[in-house]
Amino acid sequence: MALNELRTHAFLQSDARDICENIQFLLGAFETATGEQWLAFRDDGRYSAADYAKITSERQLKERPNFWNPYDRAYKLELRKYFVLRLLNGAMCGLVHMHNHDRLHQSLGPSSVVLNTVAEKNGYYLLPQLRDLAFSVDIGYSSMGVGALSDGLWRRASAAGASTPLEKRAFGVADDMQVFLFLFSSYKMQVSHIYV
Repeated sequence: MALNELRTHAFLQSDARDICENIQFLLGAFETATGEQWLAFRDDGRYSAADYAKITSERQLKERPNFWNPYDRAYKLELRKYFVLRLLNGAMCGLVHMHNHDRLHQSLGPSSVVLNTVAEKNGYYLLPQLRDLAFSVDIGYSSMGVGALSDGLWRRASAAGASTPLEKRAFGVADDMQVFLFLFSSYKMQVSHIYV
């Protein structure tokens, strides 16, 4: 898995003029004396979108609505909306960059999005980045159908009626986008409920 992730990052970072800020930056890789493979990434954030959801849920349980300030709830809702929109926009930009370079993520989830902050008041400085590219699949026409990680994808594409390479590629992109929409819907629910 580490080798596939290394190859994907090396491919996506091969052109210095076309590096996406919404994909985590690989600095290097090494193997330990025991044979473990490690990848070293630039430390652009220690939180994930899953951490943000957990912290926000815990904060909602502890907070009481401020009855004396009716604008407090509206202000917090605006901060949360802006933060979540920046989060989703950054994740989408990273995913689109991958698709434009013939790569699918294939394991997108809340823990696959790295955040540099979870404070909603710092939403302007938020930089979401995709990580966990270990299951990434090359969907270039020259490598269509090659690789153990893509076998299940192409079987599902064939079962859905995709027969040509273009249809299979479109199925793969649609599959990746469907997972992103699940991520989007979970955060839409997060925004719509300020207080439980």
